[in-house]
Amino acid sequence: MKQKQILKLLNELWAELTAPDAIWQFLVLFACLGLAILFARWWQGRKFESPRRLHAASTQAALPLVALSLLALAHEVLEGLMHVKLLAVAMPFLAALLLVRICVFVLRQSFSDPVWLAGAERWVTLLIWIGLALHLTGLAPLVIDMLDRVALTAGKYKLSLWTVMKASLIVLVTIVLALWIAGLAESRLLRVDIDSSLRIVSIRVIKALLVLVALLAGLSLTGIDITALSVFTGALGVGLGLGLQRIASNYLSGFIILLDRSIRLGNVVQLNPDTGGVVTEITSRYTVLKNLGGIEFIVPNEFLVSNTVQNQSYSDTRVRVALRVGISYTTADLEAVLRLMEETARRHPRVLANPPPGATLVEFGEKAIVLEVGFWISDPHNGLGGVRSEVGLELWRVFQEKGVEIPFQQAWRPLPEGV
Repeated sequence: MKQKQILKLLNELWAELTAPDAIWQFLVLFACLGLAILFARWWQGRKFESPRRLHAASTQAALPLVALSLLALAHEVLEGLMHVKLLAVAMPFLAALLLVRICVFVLRQSFSDPVWLAGAERWVTLLIWIGLALHLTGLAPLVIDMLDRVALTAGKYKLSLWTVMKASLIVLVTIVLALWIAGLAESRLLRVDIDSSLRIVSIRVIKALLVLVALLAGLSLTGIDITALSVFTGALGVGLGLGLQRIASNYLSGFIILLDRSIRLGNVVQLNPDTGGVVTEITSRYTVLKNLGGIEFIVPNEFLVSNTVQNQSYSDTRVRVALRVGISYTTADLEAVLRLMEETARRHPRVLANPPPGATLVEFGEKAIVLEVGFWISDPHNGLGGVRSEVGLELWRVFQEKGVEIPFQQAWRPLPEGV
C-alpha cells in the first residue's frame, strides 16, 4: 500500500517533468523565486521605525512568504491553461521553509542558551521536513493510525502514543509563544522610564501569568478537562505549602523587596560585620551581594525582610566617612590644624564639595587631643576603606611637613640607681 502510493507520486512527477510545458512551469517557478529574492533584499535594506523584532521577523519570512504568494497566484491563473503539478508540489516546500524560519525566529527570541537553542532548532527543522515528506507521500494518515494503535487503556480512557505526542507538541508550542510574547513585553518595559525594581517584578509577573495561561490553553486544546485537575492541584498545593514553606517565604519576600524598593540594585548593604557589599542581583528567591574583595554572598530574601539591614544608600547615595587622629598637647594653634585637616580631605577626588568636609575636636584624651575630620562621598559601592586610607596618608604627610606632632605610646623604663 505504502509502496504503491510512493510509486504513484513518482510517476506523476516524472510525467510532469517530461511534459512539453514543463519548461514553462520551471520558468514560472524561477521567476517567482527571483522576484521573492529581490523583494527580500529590498525589504532587508529598508529602515523602519517599527520595533526591531518585528522588522527582523518580517525579514526572515519575506523570501518564502512572497515566493509562496506568487506561486499560489500563478497556480490559480495557469491552472486551466497548462499543467501546474510542479507548482503545486513546490508550494508545500515553501510553506515548510516559511514555518521553519518562523519557528527558529520565535525560539531565538524566547531563549538565550546557545547550546540548547542549536539543538532545538535542528529538531524543529527535522520534524517540519519529516511532516512535509509524510504529507507529500500520503503516508501521514497511515503513520497517525499506527501511532494511535499504541495505547494504554484505563477504564473509559484511552491514552495513545499519538495523543501524547500531539498534546506535548501543542503544550510546547503554546509555552514557547507565551515566552516570546513575554520577551516582547520585556523589551517594551525596558524602554519605559520606571524604577528598575518595579520593572523586574512586572516582567516576572507577566512571564509567569503568560506561561500559566499557555499551559492551561494547551491542555484544553488537547482535549484534557482542566476542571478534573482541580482536586489534584488543590492537594498538590497543600502538600507543597507544608513542605516548601521556607522556599515559598523566600519567593514572597523577593516580590516584597521588589515592590517596596527597600533594597535596589547598586545599594550598599551591610548585614553583619562579615557580610555585606553591593547589591548586584535580585531574584525571586535570593539577593546577591558582592564585596570589594570579589566575594559574592547569596542571601535568602526572607532574611532581608525579617531582619534589620543596614542600607547605606537607601534614600541617599552619599555616605559620611570619619577619620580620627590624635595630636600632641604642645600644639599651639588647634584651629589651624582643623583647617589643615579640612583642606587635606577636600583635595581628594572622591570627596564631595557639598556638603564640605568638617573637622572637630572630639575630646582631650589621656595622651593626645583627639580630632576628627568628616567628609562625604557619593560612591560607597567603591568602598570606604580606600578613601579613608588615602586621606589618612595625606594627613600624615601634611602633618610631617607642618611639624604637627602625633604622640605615641613610649615604653616605661626604670630610672638608674642613685638618681
